[in-house]
Amino acid sequence: MKNLTFKKTRQFLTFLFILSLSVGTVEAQNLLKERIRRISTRKKSVYLDAGIFHNGGAKRDSKLKAIRHNYSSKRGYERVVLDFATNKPPRIYGYISNDERKLYLDLFSTDVPDSLSSFGDSEFVKAVNFFPIQKDTLSVEVLFKKNVTLDVFYLENPGRLVVDIKG
Repeated sequence: MKNLTFKKTRQFLTFLFILSLSVGTVEAQNLLKERIRRISTRKKSVYLDAGIFHNGGAKRDSKLKAIRHNYSSKRGYERVVLDFATNKPPRIYGYISNDERKLYLDLFSTDVPDSLSSFGDSEFVKAVNFFPIQKDTLSVEVLFKKNVTLDVFYLENPGRLVVDIKG
């Protein structure tokens, strides 16, 4: 009788273990179901907390000149700007992950200088990391201090990517 109870308990624990593994898989995000937004050349004040975006730009060689930011309590948001050495920004793809408190950016055909000026203290940004993946792709990871919403757009003459952040 004890052997039968032990066997059932073992089967039940194995079932729970397998179930716990499958729950993590079910909760994983499916990027294929995300809406892909095309960002515009002007501010729309539509703040997003998740999703994929792109600028629809042509593939052109570019160089990141600087990254700067400014917080305005009067406006209620912080603005982060990536300045490029070209008149138009490069092709850009981005992903906002509020669960991870991150913004991922892929800047195609873009070089990053050996040193960028210090980003300094920020209201919402914890860190900015650069990853030159290949010769023609620069990945940027922006980590946030807390959950935020973002309004992303770009400007031309000179090329800039603008990210307005609300907490």
